[in-house]
Amino acid sequence: MAHPTATSVLNHDIVGIWNRINRFIEEMIKAVSSSLSQTSVFDLNRLESYLTAIDVYHNWVISQPQLDLPETHPHPWPLSEPPEVPHLENEELNDALRIMLLTRDELANSQSARMPSGLVNFDTIRLRQNVEKVRRFLADYIRRMPALDLPESSPQAPVSGPGRGGINLSAPRPTPG
Repeated sequence: MAHPTATSVLNHDIVGIWNRINRFIEEMIKAVSSSLSQTSVFDLNRLESYLTAIDVYHNWVISQPQLDLPETHPHPWPLSEPPEVPHLENEELNDALRIMLLTRDELANSQSARMPSGLVNFDTIRLRQNVEKVRRFLADYIRRMPALDLPESSPQAPVSGPGRGGINLSAPRPTPG
């Protein structure tokens, strides 16, 4: 999928949402289920926790006062490079990933991205609806779907590979973004 055109935003809260969604996308790409034709209950539970984390952060953002920043706004905040999203063997995760990618990119290119903080009501509604769509997809489709035996069409995609390695004490520490 093509990356969004936005490489920076003016809203520091959008950066927080962008970073969280990207991390959850990376987790889904590297999930054990990504290389299988069915999604494990463990990965479903993780995905549900990621959606809840987005909701909690979103609720915190919109509960904060709008900031008056006449001396520092507009200030461009660079967006971290989005993870490369390969086609996964798991069609269910591909579907959930598509919605999360669209959600992330919509916010990065939204009206709210031009504000110093917070979200306009339309972007709040959009974020809630997209997260809810993924949540319903998990509950109404994935959890109800019986395991499929797909010997003739599998594998469709390479194994996504392991997650990141252990602790590297010599690596430079990332700066908060």
